[in-house]
Order: sequence, then C-alpha cells, then structure tokens
Amino acid sequence: MTDALPIETPEDLARHAEKMAKKKAARDKIMATKTGEKGLIIVHTGKGKGKSSAAFGMIFRQIAHGRKCAVVQFIKGAMSTGERDLILAHFTDLCAFHTMGEGFTWETQDKARDTAMARAAWEKAKELIRDPSHSMVLLDEINIAIRYDYVPLAEVLTFLAEEKPPMTHVVLTGRNAADGLIELADLVTEMELVKHPFRSGIKAQAGVEF
Repeated sequence: MTDALPIETPEDLARHAEKMAKKKAARDKIMATKTGEKGLIIVHTGKGKGKSSAAFGMIFRQIAHGRKCAVVQFIKGAMSTGERDLILAHFTDLCAFHTMGEGFTWETQDKARDTAMARAAWEKAKELIRDPSHSMVLLDEINIAIRYDYVPLAEVLTFLAEEKPPMTHVVLTGRNAADGLIELADLVTEMELVKHPFRSGIKAQAGVEF
C-alpha cells in the first residue's frame, strides 16, 4: 500500500505559488540578458552512449525548421544507420549526407587508408562549413580521427576559429575530445557511462544503437 499524499491547505498552495512566482521572476531576469546569437561550436564526447544520437537530434531539428544542414561521417560507414537511411530517403533537399569512413580503425587495420579517408572527409567538411547556406554541419566521430592523428588538431582549431561563417553551427562528436577543441567550443557535453547492456552480453540493436 502506498502512503497517502499529504493534504495541502490553501496556505500551502499560496506559499508554493509565491515561491514559483519568485523563481519565474528571477529566471525571466536572467533570460532578458541573453539576447546574442552566434554559430556555435558544439562538442559531444565521453565514454557514454548518445553522442551521435544527440547530434542527429539537432540535425533533425534543423530539418524540421526547414534549414539546410550537412553531415560528414569520419569513422562510421561500414553499416547502415537509421538516421542516415531516413535522411537519404526523405530529406536530401535539406541535408547533405557524406559517409566517408569505412568503419572503426580496428576493423580496417590499415592506417594509411584510414588516414586518407579521414583527410578526404575533412576536406569535404571544410567545403560544407564554408558554405554559409548550411545552418549546421555535423562532423560525426571526428574526435576519433583527431585522436589517431588522421586529421591534425591544429588545423581543425585554426579553421574553426578563422574560417567558420559566424552563424554556422558545427557539431563534433566522438570520445576523447582534445583539450584544445574543448577550450575552443561554446558548448561541450560529456556523456558518462553508468551502465550498458553490452557488458551483459547484449549486442547492438536496431533503433537503439543504429
């Protein structure tokens, strides 16, 4: 049996309303000072699941608002994903999708080829970012390409600082984001791994992982 909910008196309700009104006033005061707009550099990193998923959520928001956007996949590409299939089937007019990788480095086992593919992906990424008609460009798993020195960190930082159009959002995903990239970014989210079914012998499943 669950405990009964406490009976609230009119005085309790009045105190709650007053408390919420004060919170709203304080929040409105803070929000009134937030008037600027800019193209953000956004980093999703960490060992937890959801880095690319959250980034694709923003891509679909761009699409929902009728804004042009683009995706470059640096590492993934050996298998189909729900996001890619949906975009290619229905939204190619708004989202340019470029799968440049051939799988994770332990799958290809060919550093020279991985480096060449990552460099080609970076050249495509720069082309898409330079185009001011793109409201957002997602560089999926570029952090891994940077970590393995397939793409030089210094080059990425310089390009984002000096050549990114002022109103273009750029999202960079992948584990182990470089300190320099974190410092440059406007928004950084670290996905923390608490529990994952893989550790219990559950394989990646359609609609959850891809």
